[in-house]
Amino acid sequence: MSDGTARQRVSETPGDPVAPEGVDRSFFWSLVRTAQPLRRHPWLADAVGVAMFGLALALRFAVDSVLPPGFPFLTFFPAVILTTFFCGLRPGITCAVLSTFAAWLFFIGPANGMRIDGQSLLALGFFVVIAAIDIALIHFTFSAADRLRREKETTARLYETQRTMFQELQHRVANNMQFVAALLSLQKRKVGQDARQAITALDEARSRLDTIARIHRQLYAPERLDLPTDQYLSQLCCDLVTASGTPGIGCTVDAPNLPLNVAQLTTLSMLVAEIVTNSLKHAFVGAESGTISIKLLASGGKDYEMTIADNGRGLPPGADLSRSDGLGWRIIQSLASQLGGKVELASRVEPSRGTAVRVQFTVT
Repeated sequence: MSDGTARQRVSETPGDPVAPEGVDRSFFWSLVRTAQPLRRHPWLADAVGVAMFGLALALRFAVDSVLPPGFPFLTFFPAVILTTFFCGLRPGITCAVLSTFAAWLFFIGPANGMRIDGQSLLALGFFVVIAAIDIALIHFTFSAADRLRREKETTARLYETQRTMFQELQHRVANNMQFVAALLSLQKRKVGQDARQAITALDEARSRLDTIARIHRQLYAPERLDLPTDQYLSQLCCDLVTASGTPGIGCTVDAPNLPLNVAQLTTLSMLVAEIVTNSLKHAFVGAESGTISIKLLASGGKDYEMTIADNGRGLPPGADLSRSDGLGWRIIQSLASQLGGKVELASRVEPSRGTAVRVQFTVT
């Protein structure tokens, strides 16, 4: 199916399923839409139903003198049909019951000297059966229309979500391409004429590109769209550990569910990935096991604080990442600033064991 055809079908007015054959579609479903507000009113539909019965009874009395015997339900049939169509199931049943008793009382029973013959019983049974069939058919028609309306609304929402996500994906890909270009420019400045540094720079660039691709696969996988923040970050961390080929490293996440849009979640994912990758690369050299923990706390309003810590070998004595001009730290600072926040080293109970990075940011 072409995109144009899909858009045309989605844009149809909700509640406009295919009309019964032989009925003009636009006219038929315009009547359906006209009836919807009255059918949903809590009491007006019942009042209109009783009024329709009263009108049918008055009309039947008015034409009684010109009708031959045997037409006790003549005006009640259209009243039941119109009431069920425009007012709903309950008013339609009410009108049918009142019509049955009125026809019995005024045109069959006491009005006829309580003489009931086969013809009268046949007319009464015929009215009850036909009225029940009409009410059921109209009720099922409106039920089907309601289901189709809900399905069309759901389809329209899904289409709009898909279109928005596709536009967002294009925007994020363009931004990430700019990020990659800036990353390669920074690597180029460090390389100089040293071939070994060039190889290392290319390896680091390839690793970061793999990370960006992994994040995009997670962000735009349909089954992960509605994952809570802690589950999403946990899966991301586990993917990074698996991709690094570092055995024995576990990952724990403690986080509330943040109201992030796709752009913010992408930036946060890249920030977490950069910090976790640095820990995997430097903190557990020669270690058989270790743990990386991610903890997110609300710090008031829309402000949050995220701490990513490891229990690895820690930083060398005198090392201060906040004054480092290393590429990884500069990337971390840049990503934190995109979230409207800042990043710093967090103090540890045991300074010689592990490293902790604290990121403060705002969800907009």
